[in-house]
Amino acid sequence: MKYTLRFVPEIEEDITSGYTWYEVMSLGLGEEFIRMFYAYTGEITRNPMHYQRVHSRFRRCLLRRFPHAVYFTIEDDQIIVFGLFHCARDSRTIRAKLTGRK
Repeated sequence: MKYTLRFVPEIEEDITSGYTWYEVMSLGLGEEFIRMFYAYTGEITRNPMHYQRVHSRFRRCLLRRFPHAVYFTIEDDQIIVFGLFHCARDSRTIRAKLTGRK
């Protein structure tokens, strides 16, 4: 099945904050973070069922090299990306943020 990829508006803030943090740590690392995010979202569309369901309807894809995870749902023929969060965050906080996004 072919899936369409869609992002909720709040994902832009998640990406920007990660980019800024990594860019401060090392010039160019923020760009690598963004490339990794988009590479993994592309991978998700090819095989979304491969990723574990973690919060009700939300599935999680862990990024390699960066301690972040992409949270998404599968709805009909769409993959909807709801969040990009650091893995050290409290799972209750992540769940609350995910369920608050539309």
